[in-house]
Amino acid sequence: MADLEVPHPRDVQHLDGQELAEAAFESARVRGRLHHAWLLTGPEGVGKATFAYRAARRLLGAPAYAPNGTLGADPDHPVARQVAARSHPDLLVLEREGPDGKPRKVIPVDDARKLAEFFSKSPASAPHRVAIVDAADDLNVNAANAILKTLEEPPPRGVMLMVSHSPGRLLPTIRSRCRRLAFHPLGIEATAAFVAARADLNPEEALRLAHMAEGAPGQALSLAAANALAMDDAARDLLADLPRIDETRALSLSESFRGGQGQAQFNLLFDRLAARVHRLTTDHAAQGFGRLDRWAQAWETLQRLPREAEALNLDRADALFTALTELRQAAQT
Repeated sequence: MADLEVPHPRDVQHLDGQELAEAAFESARVRGRLHHAWLLTGPEGVGKATFAYRAARRLLGAPAYAPNGTLGADPDHPVARQVAARSHPDLLVLEREGPDGKPRKVIPVDDARKLAEFFSKSPASAPHRVAIVDAADDLNVNAANAILKTLEEPPPRGVMLMVSHSPGRLLPTIRSRCRRLAFHPLGIEATAAFVAARADLNPEEALRLAHMAEGAPGQALSLAAANALAMDDAARDLLADLPRIDETRALSLSESFRGGQGQAQFNLLFDRLAARVHRLTTDHAAQGFGRLDRWAQAWETLQRLPREAEALNLDRADALFTALTELRQAAQT
């Protein structure tokens, strides 16, 4: 799946399963009840950012195009072309991707401060000026406060679309100034069909990815591209070997932690180990097994270590063996 490319939300023309959200937004727009700030909430990968770009194209003047759904636009329309080329003068996007194309840890305050100047101007060629924040969860503290200042003084003919996977982490004052629009998972079977249609997968593999993504189609596609099935197989085999630790296999896995994609592979393996340990612990608890505290401790370690490894620049191979040692101790109880 390494050659599978996940399209950027600005390039996605269809959005399945979110018809209610699209209808609510379009109804507000048509009735002149358009709020100045929308908080798009729901799990990662359910289409929130895709919706934001679809709504932006409509607000920027692209007419309805029925083949692509309620907020669909003709990809050949000038507005759609400008959005795709990231050249529309009335659209500002704040995201973790930096000017060099590389992802940053946060959306910095300097980016957020651009909003005030952007919204201080009248639309250059469109009915509205639109800002997309993808995602609001990635704003650092100063950037969040800069966003709040803009929300406190709603700009005329300005609309902000803020994606949030974890709205509870946002400032309450930000949440209170936005109209919330909820997005929901598509469902396991529909997600499996979605990812199978876009990747070279058999039905069983597509279903596994759909379960991993908890019914979020975009997340399932990202997992397919990130080689998640191989990492899930590795997690399964490492746990099956316990209390023995297959050091050869662990060392081989740690080699995949090197380079630019190493952090993502490291995080993915820990995520799959944590998910399997959580399921194992839940099953054992339901069957009345005792002594689950070691497994709970191991699960907490699997959750914590990736964050610490990134923040403290820890050796990822050492972190893996630390986690495996805790898992072995849990298996011996």
